[in-house]
Amino acid sequence: MWRRCLKWFGLTWNRVTETGAPIDLGVWGEGQAADRLRRDGWKILGRRVRPNRRDELDIIAARDGVLAFVEVKTRTDERVARPGASVNAAKRHALNRAARAYLRQAGFPKKIYRFDIVEVVGRPDGTPPEIRHHEDAFSFERMTWR
Repeated sequence: MWRRCLKWFGLTWNRVTETGAPIDLGVWGEGQAADRLRRDGWKILGRRVRPNRRDELDIIAARDGVLAFVEVKTRTDERVARPGASVNAAKRHALNRAARAYLRQAGFPKKIYRFDIVEVVGRPDGTPPEIRHHEDAFSFERMTWR
């Protein structure tokens, strides 16, 4: 709601570079998270994957027989709360729905499935951000796989 109001007034949440080009903080954070996962030995299978119309998986990664659906949360600071705290029940439900759709389309590969959260705290100003990878952050919901 607030974002729409700000947009209506011509304001934006996006930051700008020194040249004035806009930077989407979320996209920058996802790039930082993907780089970190690669350094840790993960193979990135997809970024910003939309297995259905309404849901999106930030990163899908695989390593050692594990398929991880990674939610990336980026903040410039942690004055209010840690970034991962914003993955509430509604967000977990949406991620579950997206992961089920992806697995259905992929033919349920024989792997262990899990949800990870990567927190990125920093700014795209060249300073290295603080990155925390929370493995197996929450479980799949118990429901029928349709």
